[in-house]
Amino acid sequence: MEIRPFTIAVPQPDVDDLKVRLARTRWPDELPGIGWSRGVSLEFLKELVAYWAGSYDWRAAEARLNEYPQFTTEIDGQRIHFLHVRSGNPDALPLVLTHGYPSAFAEFTTLIEHLRQDFHVVVPSLPGFAFSTPVGEAGWAMGRTARAWIELMRRLGYARYGVHGGDIGAGVSGAVAGLDGEHVVGVHAVTDPNTAAATATFLPGMADRLDPADPVDQLALERMAQFRADGSGYLAIQNTRPQTIGYLLNDSPAGQLGWIAESFERWTDLPYDREQLLTIASLYWFTGSGISAARFLYEQAHSSEWGAPPAVPQGFAVFSADATVRKLINPPAEVHWTEYGRGGHFPAMEAPEMLAADLRVFFGGLK
Repeated sequence: MEIRPFTIAVPQPDVDDLKVRLARTRWPDELPGIGWSRGVSLEFLKELVAYWAGSYDWRAAEARLNEYPQFTTEIDGQRIHFLHVRSGNPDALPLVLTHGYPSAFAEFTTLIEHLRQDFHVVVPSLPGFAFSTPVGEAGWAMGRTARAWIELMRRLGYARYGVHGGDIGAGVSGAVAGLDGEHVVGVHAVTDPNTAAATATFLPGMADRLDPADPVDQLALERMAQFRADGSGYLAIQNTRPQTIGYLLNDSPAGQLGWIAESFERWTDLPYDREQLLTIASLYWFTGSGISAARFLYEQAHSSEWGAPPAVPQGFAVFSADATVRKLINPPAEVHWTEYGRGGHFPAMEAPEMLAADLRVFFGGLK
């Protein structure tokens, strides 16, 4: 039950070891002219690794993260790390922000600055990510995580709160709302056409709901097929053999960076902060959480628990929106629905002002 203050303090030998390993990266060759068609471009990753080893300042990033109050507590046998940024407004609504994959709590630091006047912001690290490690047993998927978040908010003394997330975070938030409708005032999620298609690929019966004769449904089916053919390689590995990829992720920082940087390059539409990406990569590296984060996807792929439909108000912010998203999401008739012409999988990093504005509008009507 104890909630303990937490400060990030990576030992200097670990920082020095990272630089040595980056300098000793054994680079593969690359076929002429393939670019990004078969994975991360060699030129791109070499440049990013050189910046991580040379210009990037972990101690400065660590100090910035430590400006946010951080804590740990044990729930259901698992250490849970979280930020808890209280608003100066006594009437502020508590709001839980849950990150996805491949990300970490640091994704939300810029967004927090836009929210802290209106919300008490709680940002947990998913089990197996960053400082919510180590994971001591199997079974930590979205449902069990949702129950942990409910207990966390109870321990913090919040009787009414909102939940928000994207990717895995959207699933966890929806499960929290489905399990704790007595206390959750609303659930808000972000998505985009590619994320919606990827999610729909794994939802039972989704393809059967779409009519190939309908042009919009046909486009949605094509997006799902494209994801299966060209975008699902990382999931195929992590959903089946996370231990095998874990040896690479835990031993090679260049390998860890390439594994997550591909998603940031392919899944974003607007520019993101390279320093923020490297902070997230550093959190994976210093905590050795590459393998446990990969296992989270395995656990969910082998879980039968996807959560009950929330019985609370729902809101969606859709980035780079097109007509396929609403078909794939299939929201209830009464829903807060906002579409933006730009943005991608990481709107908290790509478009924090737009996302913050939508969160204020949605939850502002629920206080």
